Amino acid sequence: MKTLVDLEGIRTVALQRLVRRQLGKVEEDNVGVAQRSVMICGGTGCASSDSMLIVDAFRQEVASQGIEEQIDIVRTGCFGLCELGPVVIIYPEEVFYSRVTLEDVAEIVEDHLLKGQIVERLVYEASIEDGAIKPLQEVDFFRKQMRIALRNCGLIDPEEIEEYIAMGGYKGLHKVLTMFKPDDVVRQVKESGLRGRGGGGFPTGVKWETAARQRNPQKYIICNADEGDPGAFMDRSILEGDPHAVLEGMAIAGYAIGANQGFIYVRAEYPIAVKRIQLAIRQAREYGLLGNKLFGTDFSFDVDVRLGAGAFVCGEETALMNSVEGRRGMPNPKPPFPAVSGLWEKPTIINNVETLANIPQILLNGPAWYAGIGTDKSKGTKVFALGGKVVNTGLVEVPMGITLREVIYEIGGGIPGGKAFKAVQTGGPSGGCLTTEHLDRQIDYDTLLSLGSMMGSGGMLVMDEETCMVDVARYYLDFTRDESCGKCVPCRVGTKRLLEILDKITEGKGTMEDLDKLEELSEQIKAASLCGLGQTAPNPVLSTLKYFRDEYVAHVVDKKCPSGVCRSLVSFIIEAEKCRGCGLCARKCPANAITGKIKEPYYINPDLCIKCGICMDSCKFAAIYKS
Repeated sequence: MKTLVDLEGIRTVALQRLVRRQLGKVEEDNVGVAQRSVMICGGTGCASSDSMLIVDAFRQEVASQGIEEQIDIVRTGCFGLCELGPVVIIYPEEVFYSRVTLEDVAEIVEDHLLKGQIVERLVYEASIEDGAIKPLQEVDFFRKQMRIALRNCGLIDPEEIEEYIAMGGYKGLHKVLTMFKPDDVVRQVKESGLRGRGGGGFPTGVKWETAARQRNPQKYIICNADEGDPGAFMDRSILEGDPHAVLEGMAIAGYAIGANQGFIYVRAEYPIAVKRIQLAIRQAREYGLLGNKLFGTDFSFDVDVRLGAGAFVCGEETALMNSVEGRRGMPNPKPPFPAVSGLWEKPTIINNVETLANIPQILLNGPAWYAGIGTDKSKGTKVFALGGKVVNTGLVEVPMGITLREVIYEIGGGIPGGKAFKAVQTGGPSGGCLTTEHLDRQIDYDTLLSLGSMMGSGGMLVMDEETCMVDVARYYLDFTRDESCGKCVPCRVGTKRLLEILDKITEGKGTMEDLDKLEELSEQIKAASLCGLGQTAPNPVLSTLKYFRDEYVAHVVDKKCPSGVCRSLVSFIIEAEKCRGCGLCARKCPANAITGKIKEPYYINPDLCIKCGICMDSCKFAAIYKS
């Protein structure tokens, strides 16, 4: 069992290593090589592009040069700029190398690590100003961010508990156990204004207070890591980059409500996250930071992992608990609420990964510090998975109250290809689409709800002028229809009927009466569904109908898709004046729908055309267009 003195000793030694990693050593050592640290992203995004092999390649190359004593090779969590992966950052210069390949490793070692010469062709362009490398915090992508939940991601090796301890890890837990009573912890979390980051935005302290009041000797803490929104990877990245922050937050929550057992429910499709959280649990147990009598007190707490099979509905807390108990993941009516009767009918608190990662910092820095960030009713920061038609896709953490414009244009870098912004979807399948008129509205729980969207767990999908909003609604309904557990009729049947109408419209068979049916059925599903999946499933339909009704009308009345996306409503036409008669389009056409003579204009037979678009992509003279 580790005492505070033991932790401080570990922290001192590990912190020295981290400081050396960031600052390096100006003077060269006796072999003529300066000390440097090579930080390589080991998150899922970069790992899918061979970053783990790049870690091994760096270690082998450094060893072959005999400089392993001078160079520290570190595998980290996600840096955030996923579009640019695999990412390698070298300290102390803070050189940000992007899209690094295995073939680049030898060059970086030879030029940068041995000779001190930066490999300019690999440097992230936005990090260079007037020929000099800017500190990362001054790069536009990072400049307006404020990292609390992501504070250690990209800075430490998530598989080394000593590095988490060096960054102040488990100091919050020690402070709580030795200085506060459970009621004090609940009060501070309430005063901080922290709201659940899993989608509903319910005040975390109020939930804890309800569970703490229950007179039951057995209570549970559950970390909901069943992140199922398409395009969402916030919780996964925290588990991969800073798993001990979640464990520490769970232990504090356990002390606050009187629970001695926690469960992390994480989908099995997150193998790196599962591996690292399981390793973190073993390390914490070895250090006495999980288990019996933590820090010599009477408080005991342990954590186990439960793997989910990837059902979106298991993000709903009662469905999640059914799954943990070994039953099919289907929601139960409420009340009773889990804080009163949850897992195995015991009082249970369920918080998501991001919520729990904030807890240690709130208790360390005080509730007033956290409450001073954000807006009146939405405190702190929020992590978003920024994706879609935006230059800088990736993971961002921003203070509540920032505007959509700041996130999309200043952090995200705007819309690629000079195209116009059209909409942004917040909240995943449960959220809605917002338009250009909302770009200067602040991001907080209440504002997004008032606009017909929601915060959700933190997905933010940007769309440009080429996006069909009817097709977007159809895409999300297709997802929620498949993910419905089928327990209640409004969701099971209602989402299917909504999808059928949307399919009908995108195929050019819709009527104006169908638009009325969409609205009426959507409201009925929202009002009558059992759980949040069904209650929010119509949001993409209602928001697109509200803000982009003209597109629905064009599909129904004109039998046209203004964005040229819905295949049934699109025609490919060869413009005779531009066609050079090269015949390339005809040779590429998989349906043999294009005919003509060399050096004369070609023609597309609309009856044979399968509307794949290969002809337009292959034309070198821009002679083919969609109508």
